[in-house]
Amino acid sequence: MELEQLFMQAPAPIVILDGPELVFQLVNPAYQRIFPGRELLNKPLLEALPELADTPIPGFFRRVYETGEPVVMQEMTLMMARHEGQPLEEIYWTFTYQARRDAHGVIDGVRVFAHDITEQVRTREAVAASARQAQALAEQLSATNQQLTRVNVDLDTFIYTASHDLKAPITNIEGLVQTLLTELPILDPASEVPFILSLMQDSVERFARTIEHLTDVSKLHKAFDEPSYPVPLAAVVEDVRLDLAPLLRDTGGRLLVDVQAVPTVTFSEKNLRSVVFNLLSNALKYRHPDRSPVVQLRALPEGAYVVLEVQDNGLGLDLSRENQLFAMFQRLHSHVPGSGVGLYMVKRLVENAGGRITVRSTVGEGSTFAVYLPG
Repeated sequence: MELEQLFMQAPAPIVILDGPELVFQLVNPAYQRIFPGRELLNKPLLEALPELADTPIPGFFRRVYETGEPVVMQEMTLMMARHEGQPLEEIYWTFTYQARRDAHGVIDGVRVFAHDITEQVRTREAVAASARQAQALAEQLSATNQQLTRVNVDLDTFIYTASHDLKAPITNIEGLVQTLLTELPILDPASEVPFILSLMQDSVERFARTIEHLTDVSKLHKAFDEPSYPVPLAAVVEDVRLDLAPLLRDTGGRLLVDVQAVPTVTFSEKNLRSVVFNLLSNALKYRHPDRSPVVQLRALPEGAYVVLEVQDNGLGLDLSRENQLFAMFQRLHSHVPGSGVGLYMVKRLVENAGGRITVRSTVGEGSTFAVYLPG
């Protein structure tokens, strides 16, 4: 009686099947919850659960009843109905069948300790399916990455070859136009020849600038492979200042530098110089016509980043066109010579290193570019 009470209170599903007909003599609540819509108690096994007739289960019970040897099964699948008259569904079981003996040691029934592990198995299968899907996706991404790498190599080769091979022909065309200008007799300004020659010269100059742009893009792709290491920031800025000395002199500009808070930056020295040079030269080139340019470069740590700020008092930018600002070959101010590659290059170099670039600006007052580099 105490054992029966223990079985009824057990959290694990337990039943006791009585006699050779295997009548459900005890069904504890945990087992009944597996079949909430079926009556089991006091019914023979195959009357209560007729769908088990064509399964190995009756044979297991006969073996236990006849030999007394227990049967243990792990993750066995059975098609069963949880509710009377409902369609069969896949239920995964782990169970143990043990012989029950009377006071004389004679087998008179079977104890069943069963666990419905359907949810656990389905969860495991879902995880395995997700893992297979993730593996397939990883393989697909790897293949795509390899293809993109090949495309990038081909693109770099094409850009380099195109920019290199076109330089000589365009230089020859430019020389021929200049020869025509010097060899032709003085022409009537009212005739079309001077106009056509000027169009030709303008076209040649645009073609030459396009080749320079292609060269810049080719250099940008190669710059991504530059190694990073601690670089003294002040030395890089001073080096750029020397390069910009003629532009500072011609514009009457002033460059104010405060980088004491950040002695070194972990970055490619060549790429860092390119970032600083592009931001400072743009600040000077796009100056306001009514005042001399004043450019401030500051560096300060901010969380996990080192922030380089370049602030100017120039023309300012219309930030409604910010996407165009960082696009290749796009320029917001066309009156100043340039390739339209500089800010695109800065953005790509910074983002490739795990950083970002932001801009604040007011038209007519000036702009502030902030470059966030991983510390």
